Amino acid sequence: MDNKSGSEYRTVRGYQIANYQENKLTPAMEDYMEMACRLCLENGYTRINKLAELLNVRPSSASKMIAKLSELGYLQYDLYESILLTEKGKETGTYLLSRHDTVEQFLRLIGNMNPLEETELIEHSLNVSTVLQLHTLLDFFAQNVAVQESFESFKKAAKK
Repeated sequence: MDNKSGSEYRTVRGYQIANYQENKLTPAMEDYMEMACRLCLENGYTRINKLAELLNVRPSSASKMIAKLSELGYLQYDLYESILLTEKGKETGTYLLSRHDTVEQFLRLIGNMNPLEETELIEHSLNVSTVLQLHTLLDFFAQNVAVQESFESFKKAAKK
């Protein structure tokens, strides 16, 4: 089999390990950053228990992850359990929120029946250029309502 892209083939876990070794966040870290950013943008800060509740994890697990993200310079964490975003955390978190919204909007556009779950499962595997292309496609449909309506008609006809 000819590999024309020049990339090495790996398992999903192999790509995750390679990204982590390049100081990229793991999917779990991204989930925590995304939620921390969402809450900090709404309230100015968040707390361990709130993150744990919304991510459906134990507070002890959330506490360990927040400590890691704090060590990496994404979050500030104090003795009163207040979690704040650093500048690096705000930049990363804002991108992660945008990526999530773009993927979820795309899945809604194509008629996905469970866009939140699907988004959570696939968003971590997309690189920045793919997210930008999805965003461009969404903009195209938003600016070309007739094309979007034609697509919707096509989807309905294809179901029959």
